[in-house]
Amino acid sequence: MTIELRHLRYFVAVADTLHFGKAAERLGMSQPPLSQQIRQLEETVGARLLTRTNRRVALTEPGRIFLKEARDILARVERATELAQRAQRGELGELHIGFTRTIPLSQQIPRAIFEFRQRFPAVHLQLEEMNSLRQIDALLERRLHLGILRPESLPGSLVSKRLFRDPLAAVVRSDHPAVKRVNARGKLPIAALAQEPFVMFARSAGAGVYERTYNLCRNAGFSPRIAQDALEASTIIGLVAAGLGVAILPESCGHIALEGVTFVPLADAAAMSEIHVVYRDDERSPLVPRFVQLLLAGTRQTG
Repeated sequence: MTIELRHLRYFVAVADTLHFGKAAERLGMSQPPLSQQIRQLEETVGARLLTRTNRRVALTEPGRIFLKEARDILARVERATELAQRAQRGELGELHIGFTRTIPLSQQIPRAIFEFRQRFPAVHLQLEEMNSLRQIDALLERRLHLGILRPESLPGSLVSKRLFRDPLAAVVRSDHPAVKRVNARGKLPIAALAQEPFVMFARSAGAGVYERTYNLCRNAGFSPRIAQDALEASTIIGLVAAGLGVAILPESCGHIALEGVTFVPLADAAAMSEIHVVYRDDERSPLVPRFVQLLLAGTRQTG
């Protein structure tokens, strides 16, 4: 016979009460089957666990040793069950999240992550900085549960939900003539930059802003003349300050304050970048909808 958890529960009940009748009542069963189960347990273990007389039941020395281990096993099973149930409810586990370089500069995302950690402190968030292209590959290969990125296009197996729109702005030196060319609403047509050298994200950076900038310029009737490329928004802003050219970046990058550089809103209606949360359509982790729900709620409140 194989020892099952019910045998351990039967034995612990008898050991606790030292009375077969009371133990059977606690377990919601009759006494004869309980006595039979205990005898089968002793046969399987190969040791007498209880001594029985007409007046009393007592633990033997093997019984006392077995009782301690039986309690530990039942406690571990109960703990494992509780942890599994909490994981199923999305209260426990590990969540792998990718984000692009400019995401931490958007106040909504860090705020939502902070709130998630406050609500679900037992969930370990593994955050990894990746460009958009690498995030898409990692999602498809199941190395990420979620990605927070600026997508231009996505494979059909990925689900995307927009968190918020991040307007794009021209980044110029504060003494640049373009600052004086803004319209009545304080915005600059992108066509006003047609003759300017551009500082842009390197294509290898996989930034959605790269494609968006090219499309905006083409729609305005010109192709941007790239004077310098870089991998980081802070580097691009620094190169603009150094006079190497102008740039187009999300307005959220304006948090990188650098003297002598001005962010000028663009007048073009399409001058907008979108931040999306992306995950697989067959994702089964209960943590993902928990996080997405809170992320969406957090960005709606701040939007």
